[in-house]
Amino acid sequence: MIDVRTIDPSELPQLEHRLGQILSDCVEGGASVSFMKPFTPHDGEAFYRQLRPDFEAQRRLLIAAFLNGQLAGSVQLIVNLPPNQPHRADVAKLLVDPAARGQGIAARLMQHLEAEAKGRGRILLVLDTVPGLPADRLYRRLGYTPLGEIPNFALMPDGTPCSTVIFYKQL
Repeated sequence: MIDVRTIDPSELPQLEHRLGQILSDCVEGGASVSFMKPFTPHDGEAFYRQLRPDFEAQRRLLIAAFLNGQLAGSVQLIVNLPPNQPHRADVAKLLVDPAARGQGIAARLMQHLEAEAKGRGRILLVLDTVPGLPADRLYRRLGYTPLGEIPNFALMPDGTPCSTVIFYKQL
């Protein structure tokens, strides 16, 4: 059973360890989500602790998926954008525990994120991902429109340069 919900900031201290583990597992598995190897669960916990003020102020929302009661994935909706962009939000850090993949968790997280965005008056979502990887295919399946590819945009966790594709979706 998959339960997806927006996390109340008061829950973060209890979830940070598991969130850090999932982030570490994803980075160590090669996910290009802004971090380099080696990346430990402690590094992941520190990342979420650093974001706690943004979650508490609702500038950023954390949406989490629980598989049979255990945290299995998360995604972030960034709503704190410049004053001339109150209608849009950014999608960040879609992460699913490698052991829980293939069960539709990422799609469920994105569907909940889209509903949350709509509920907050956001009509445009923007994100980026490495082309050709599972997330790229997921976003296309969910109706996100690719704008184009930027070569050598970032580094993979092992230091290899990679491109990124910018996507948007009008809700």
